[in-house]
Amino acid sequence: MITTRLIAAAVAATFIIGAGAAVAAEKPRTAESLECSKQADAKGLHGKERKTFRAHCKHEMKKTEKK
Repeated sequence: MITTRLIAAAVAATFIIGAGAAVAAEKPRTAESLECSKQADAKGLHGKERKTFRAHCKHEMKKTEKK
């Protein structure tokens, strides 16, 4: 009985700590990131294709900013 309660408490603590870490790690999104996400949405991209597209898009936007 006590072992079951300890396991339940440990599992609950893991979820609470994990949720707190996810909120703390969240960064504000840049204008480039938002624009590239909109473009990816318009193209209907998902998964690996979306990730690759966004990375390339953000890289190109930063390159054009510097010029």
